[in-house]
Amino acid sequence: MTLNQEKIWHIVSQIPRGKVATYGQIAELAGLPGRSRLVGYTMSNLPAATRLPWHRVVNSRGRLSFPVASSQYALQRQRLEAEGVRFENERFSLRRFQWRI
Repeated sequence: MTLNQEKIWHIVSQIPRGKVATYGQIAELAGLPGRSRLVGYTMSNLPAATRLPWHRVVNSRGRLSFPVASSQYALQRQRLEAEGVRFENERFSLRRFQWRI
């Protein structure tokens, strides 16, 4: 585990139920501006039994990053909907659901 991973995990652990944060937002909050790809890489390499709310991390267009037909997409969408995030087709409103600090 690296210091940057720890910073990213710490920020992700703080995202409240029913809210989402973008990869870029997490990078900024972790003190890693411009490193949204590092956030994506870190999230894609979480341990299988993680308790981090990884499903609350989304892209900047108000979409999930997994392919729509994938099981990962279905799981992430299901978890977000269970927390009150409402989708319209494959999108949701960042204005309404993005975590604001």
